[in-house]
Amino acid sequence: MNDPLFVILLLAQVAMGGFDTVYHHELTQRLAWKPGQATELRLHGARNMIYALVFLMLGWTEPHGLAALLLIGALSVELGITLWDFVEEDRVRALPASERVTHTLLTLNYGVLLAMLAPTLLTGAVQPTGLIMQNHGMVSLLLTVAALGVVVSGVRDLVAAARNHQLDATPAGELAAALGARKAVLVTGGTGFVGARLIAALVAAGHDVTVLTRDPRRALGLATPIRIVTDLTRLPDDFLCDVVINLAGEPIAAGRWTAGRRALLIGSRLAVTGALLTLLARLDHRPDVLISGSAIGFYGIDDSGAIDEGVARGRGFAAELCARWEAEARRAEALGIRTVLLRTGLVLGNSGGMLASLLPIFEAGLGGPVGKGRQMMSWIHRDDLVRLIVAAAADGEFTGALNAAAPNPVSSRAFAIALGQALHRPAILPLPALPLRLMLGDLADELLLGGQKVLPVKAIFHGFRFRYPRIEQALDEIVGRTVKRAAISTRPFVEARLLY
Repeated sequence: MNDPLFVILLLAQVAMGGFDTVYHHELTQRLAWKPGQATELRLHGARNMIYALVFLMLGWTEPHGLAALLLIGALSVELGITLWDFVEEDRVRALPASERVTHTLLTLNYGVLLAMLAPTLLTGAVQPTGLIMQNHGMVSLLLTVAALGVVVSGVRDLVAAARNHQLDATPAGELAAALGARKAVLVTGGTGFVGARLIAALVAAGHDVTVLTRDPRRALGLATPIRIVTDLTRLPDDFLCDVVINLAGEPIAAGRWTAGRRALLIGSRLAVTGALLTLLARLDHRPDVLISGSAIGFYGIDDSGAIDEGVARGRGFAAELCARWEAEARRAEALGIRTVLLRTGLVLGNSGGMLASLLPIFEAGLGGPVGKGRQMMSWIHRDDLVRLIVAAAADGEFTGALNAAAPNPVSSRAFAIALGQALHRPAILPLPALPLRLMLGDLADELLLGGQKVLPVKAIFHGFRFRYPRIEQALDEIVGRTVKRAAISTRPFVEARLLY
């Protein structure tokens, strides 16, 4: 610890590790709430506990004898865990470029640190056993803070690993049971939050799935077997397809709606849908049904009353976007293809969408309602959305606009309270409207501060039964709670009628 270069490299390792944990593991990848991450979380938890020991020993002691051997052993185990972690990461998820770069820098820096530290530890190992206490001033304090931080992070990872198997308890194949005998299904937008679960359900149920994606690397984590295509023009005229599900489009809430962003949001949807219609027009055997994405943004901001599929288009950019997307998809009707326009509400799940961003905040006890909390939120559990898509594909009675929202919309305040209760955390810190408007502009008003009370009238009329009709049910399942709430009704049709 007397070598300035060693201290600089050690503190750099701590800083890079902290960045990797906070930015990648917590904020962007959200590993603690992603199903299938139990092994990686356990590895992270065990490694963090070793880091705590190493930081404290390097910061406050000079180890001799058995103490030096203990530190050598801890560093060796940590190295083995890191190599195992590399293999596990490549097995279960596609790492973003920034995480790969960070891991490379951490590995190189760690190798240099071990090379510099090894002679000192080997020399100390042959001396009589003992811990000589040393105080390196600010460096010791920084390493102590780092030790406390990795202990907290390690405990969190180990707790998250223990609950991980409860985050996705429903077998995927059950969600696609309504589609019946083996079908050929073409999916666009299959690498997204909804698309990935839909594909898992279709594959598990034995269907033949083709996925359109611009970047095949993004499809690495999808269920298999599937067929990947990057360009619809490469599909032959005799391509067989019974069902087409069109979910492709740039994420609508990924940034401020500048003029360029608005053009990208509209253009991405119209381009894929237009290419899809061109394919359908030339196929020797056309599919039975096209289910094309849209959103409840079609109705604009409207808190005045209940909204069913018969309500006219509202005002605002989201309404314009949805209307243009739906109009392009409706061209399939002229080809004799049954067309369903899926007007989706806020999709809830633990591995993506709006809720994935909120879970870490609420888990830390920092959550609360958005704005005044009175605006209505029309939401749907991701598994119910997948089931509704499958039901619409299977049932020829579904046609035209279809509201994909649970039968019990809630206010932003009620949603915050329910999420806090599911996590056993307070949810009393509101997110003020002013900073949201300053940061996000119209996006904040239309998607966060405005609301709609949208009801799934068509779905219920055609006999679809929601597994998660109430927000408490949905959030309990999403966070892995197994407690059943006796007060929850199982009669969503009656509940929907009462909302009128």
